[in-house]
Amino acid sequence: MAAFGVSCGAAASYRLFLGGRVSFARGQGLWKAAAAKLQRSPGCQILRLRHTTVVTTRKNVTALRRETYTVDFIKKQIEEFNIGKRHLANMMGEDPETFTQEDIDRAIAYLFPSGLFEKRARPVMKHPEEIFPKQRAIQWGEDGRPFHFLFYTGKQSYYSLMHGAYGKLLDVENRQDQLRAKGLFSEKTKAKDPIGSRWLIKEELEEMLVEKLSDQDYAQFIRLLERLSALPCDEAEEEFVGRFRRSVTIQSKKQLIEPVQYDEKGMAFSTGRGNRKTAKAEVAVYDHGSGKIEVNGVDYLLYFPVTQDSGTAYCRSPCQRAEEARPGGSPQEVHLEEALSVLGGQGEGHCAPGTRQTRRRRLLAGVKQHHQTFEL
Repeated sequence: MAAFGVSCGAAASYRLFLGGRVSFARGQGLWKAAAAKLQRSPGCQILRLRHTTVVTTRKNVTALRRETYTVDFIKKQIEEFNIGKRHLANMMGEDPETFTQEDIDRAIAYLFPSGLFEKRARPVMKHPEEIFPKQRAIQWGEDGRPFHFLFYTGKQSYYSLMHGAYGKLLDVENRQDQLRAKGLFSEKTKAKDPIGSRWLIKEELEEMLVEKLSDQDYAQFIRLLERLSALPCDEAEEEFVGRFRRSVTIQSKKQLIEPVQYDEKGMAFSTGRGNRKTAKAEVAVYDHGSGKIEVNGVDYLLYFPVTQDSGTAYCRSPCQRAEEARPGGSPQEVHLEEALSVLGGQGEGHCAPGTRQTRRRRLLAGVKQHHQTFEL
């Protein structure tokens, strides 16, 4: 009974202590005595729970599931492609060892003729690396730790490429500083000709890095490459920059470019001439111009009142009309003559000459009668 009384007294004092009705200074001795007796009491026991965690190391199954096209899958597809290529070569009577992709395309077009307008819907037989898109490999190990130190940036390939490009830029600048300190650096550097090549577009860069990039990321990377290409680089830097450029065929490289001229006001300008069917073009581009386009002294938008015609002419070039060859013709007639000349490449091949001439006379008569431009 004594133990029970002590336990009840301890519980009552504990409740009073929580309620704030009993002073801690006055009941300090009673609380200590009750706590000591409570610990020695056999009827009351305090249970202590211990929380333990067990770390188990197992295979990274989640990472493996994200890889849709595994290496084994691609290898199997390549084996099936090689077997199918040999069968196709035997069907066409060709040597399987020298059967190229062009031969495969011709054989597929011969065996499976298709009149579908969309070429992507036609039967194809390409290499699996061209059919299945590239995907990123697993970027962390079985313990969950990433392999690359830029993994948590979210774009490790992009930022790794930026680090490498900026490192090469610093190397070039350091070499320039060393040459400048020795008095061997020359400010006259050979200008690089960017004509004939272009930078990778955003989609091509994303395909190379297998990452999604924003417009700001792409612009920042191109600016860094332009800074690097503007400096006198060695072969290593030029090879690095060349990885991100693609060659294009430019017809203007085969033409003779006239030197820059100056007008009476001292403004630099350059001229160029060209023709397309019956239309002749003579374009003058001024340095530090206003950005306005004039055709035969008339504003570009006023010269082409129809939006479709102005867009078509702008895609080609602002040129002088057949009005020079046909003096006295109205703007509507000149506009119609050029429109017919644009259609002349297909019209002469698919229509009789009399039919095309009849169309020309009827349309010209309609222009003279109604004084309006016909949209072809």
